[in-house]
Amino acid sequence: MTTTTSADHPLNLDAIFKQKKALRSKVRRDLKSMDPTLRSKEDDAVQNLVLEAPWFKSCQKLCAYISCSALREVDTSKLLAQILNYSSKDDYLQMGKTLYVPRVEDKNSHMRMLKISSMDDLIANSMNILEPAPMDAEGKEREDVMLADHPVDLLLLPGLAFDKSGRRLGRGGGYYDAFLTRYQGLVKERKWKQPFLVAVSYSVQIMDEGVVPVTPNDVFVDALVSPSGVIPISAAAKARCQ
Repeated sequence: MTTTTSADHPLNLDAIFKQKKALRSKVRRDLKSMDPTLRSKEDDAVQNLVLEAPWFKSCQKLCAYISCSALREVDTSKLLAQILNYSSKDDYLQMGKTLYVPRVEDKNSHMRMLKISSMDDLIANSMNILEPAPMDAEGKEREDVMLADHPVDLLLLPGLAFDKSGRRLGRGGGYYDAFLTRYQGLVKERKWKQPFLVAVSYSVQIMDEGVVPVTPNDVFVDALVSPSGVIPISAAAKARCQ
């Protein structure tokens, strides 16, 4: 016998989707009106906090997004440069790090995370968003994180709105929730350690608790990095951030 929870009820889901749509519109307006100087300052603050975090320094394999200024996402260019550009001064950060970045395959929430070794591996898609070409320079298929022999330690996630209980509101395509659900299932099946899910956020994107609506398919994050600091949420995050 299957039971239907109140959140699963079609009418309740419809109300939640309307709430999500309204919140997305509000946050988009707030991001659009954000002072460019403040935006740049917050971009630097968030990236520096990630770069200095023990969980970032110790991670060997990670998934991270390529920021898009048109979408007003928190900039990740400095972060990615630190991972990809080897220099003797920073080799404590880069040694052994493997980076996977998103490639959207279709409009049905299908997104893959493919391995890159340079920003030159990226091409602009039809939406002018940088993503990895499916083949590398030698004509070989890029490694898909779902087919890799080892798990990633860390996923750095974008979004539109967040709260301090771990709720994340995406842009409505469902790409990250679908990918995270698939990847977490794979990790469980292979008896690997679940990756650390960290969202990065401007200050205007952090909502009061309970404001971000969720459905049963939404994946919660372990920690949130805002310009004012790292906010540990899950028990795993609190243990790592002590």
